[in-house]
Amino acid sequence: MKKENIQLQHEEVKREKQLFPLCILANDINVPANIGSVFRIADALGIKKIYLSGSSPTPPNRKIKKTSRSTENAVAFEYQENALDIIEQLKSDDYLIVSLEITTDSTDIRKFKLNKSDKICLIIGAENMGIHQSLLDASDYTLHIPMFGQNSSMNVATACAIAVFELVKDFMD
Repeated sequence: MKKENIQLQHEEVKREKQLFPLCILANDINVPANIGSVFRIADALGIKKIYLSGSSPTPPNRKIKKTSRSTENAVAFEYQENALDIIEQLKSDDYLIVSLEITTDSTDIRKFKLNKSDKICLIIGAENMGIHQSLLDASDYTLHIPMFGQNSSMNVATACAIAVFELVKDFMD
């Protein structure tokens, strides 16, 4: 006989809070709802910190809060205008800098493997323009999500969720 499969309410879900050595650098992401989604993804998947730079909006922001479901209060974040300054700081702390972008030299994210001792900063870029060349040049790796339809890209927050999940899996194995 099949066991009954009933949806759990939020308060019934047992979870252990865990932070992974992974941060996100969101540069020039102009849509507050996308930033809100990045906060929600970071909270759900154990991201240590979000760095916001360039034209990315920052909390407090009504549209960020609505999409994030207030997770901007639960995830550490910092704003610096210049993304290259953030990268320089993270590299001095032994972070690997990984851009999420389709390029002439990007690697399929499914083939990228981390060591459990790695610390990663995942760069995500502008909705229309992607990641600036200067940030790609400063990256240790560039990864892409394989696409199988007519489009060559997807919403930045959706791509961020897929990439973070793929990267976090290596820390859990």
